[in-house]
Amino acid sequence: MYILLGMIMALGLVYGFLLVRYRYGWRQLTQYPLTPAAPPYRTKVSVIVPARNEAANIPALLQAFMAQDYPQELVEFIIIDDFSTDDTAALIRACPAPNVRLLQLSDHFSLAQRLNSYKKKAIETAIGISTGALIITTDADCVMGPKWIATIVKCYEEGQAKFIAAPVAFHQENNFFKQWQSLDFLTMQGITGAASALRSGSMCNGANLAYEKAVFYEVDGFKGIDHLASGDDMLLMHKIFKAYPGGITYIASRDAIVYTLPVDNLKDFMHQRIRWSSKADKYDDKRLTRVLAVFYFWNACMVLLPVAAIFIPALWPWWLWMMVYKLLVELYFIIPVARFFDRSFLLRIFVPGQPFHMLYILVAGWLGKFGTYEWKGRKVK
Repeated sequence: MYILLGMIMALGLVYGFLLVRYRYGWRQLTQYPLTPAAPPYRTKVSVIVPARNEAANIPALLQAFMAQDYPQELVEFIIIDDFSTDDTAALIRACPAPNVRLLQLSDHFSLAQRLNSYKKKAIETAIGISTGALIITTDADCVMGPKWIATIVKCYEEGQAKFIAAPVAFHQENNFFKQWQSLDFLTMQGITGAASALRSGSMCNGANLAYEKAVFYEVDGFKGIDHLASGDDMLLMHKIFKAYPGGITYIASRDAIVYTLPVDNLKDFMHQRIRWSSKADKYDDKRLTRVLAVFYFWNACMVLLPVAAIFIPALWPWWLWMMVYKLLVELYFIIPVARFFDRSFLLRIFVPGQPFHMLYILVAGWLGKFGTYEWKGRKVK
């Protein structure tokens, strides 16, 4: 028993070391905030948005696009309708802005082809008709501030970046479940930024990223990863990282934040997280795979140890001390991240949300490797 406890404690020490190191990386990242670009603007931008059954969210996204400070003649918005069965396409057509373009995926692919990743095909098709030198992608259920494009462009023009990961946060968290999702997501965003600053196993989110169009084709786009349902963001980033190891960066600017919505129910949440975890063993950068493995097994131990303590009561004090340690190192990391995203109010549910957090990591991590999930009404693997 003590050998097993020693192994769990050693795993916990690695977990704590990683979070302390990530806090240092986050501090380095946010110490010198980026300010938006100022005229004259030079870069032509293509913003690409895959959309499937997003009629409820598209109007807000279009309004955010029209409110951008960036010159409208230097930006085009290409929204790809992915076989929607609602009014998504009609709402896009009704937009009066001349630089908003609707692309129907049904004009290029048939449902009979049974693709495993319609989203990658949608993005790839849109890039093929785009005119911008810089591709920015986001999701149809997102909104952003007026300086969003200008801030990304400044990072691109001044930093010589080939791939830019940018911050994403949840909003409209009007109940405990959505607030818990938001807090959990902040952890991922904090690690994303910190890992970029440390040059150690970078991550990103497809709701807010940018890359050169020429570089996309230079690395053969999604070729080699197009059979996977997920990975239009991180797997592409790792392909670009192999070609340009110093060309990946993260924007630590509130002006660059994209806001998206938490899901409404547990079923959709689990399918979302299973989809995200399904690519964990597909990364070429094994540093990230090892970090994810540490996070998974440490949280799995924190779930399984109290189950074992039911039969071996002597384990209860050990588990309690490990939980206190876990809470302290996680708070040490997440507090500055929550401040950056103006989400410090979420910290009040940090402790009550722990059981759900640990349990979902155990289940989603397992099913992401061995199970299937639904995304936008489609069952994929």
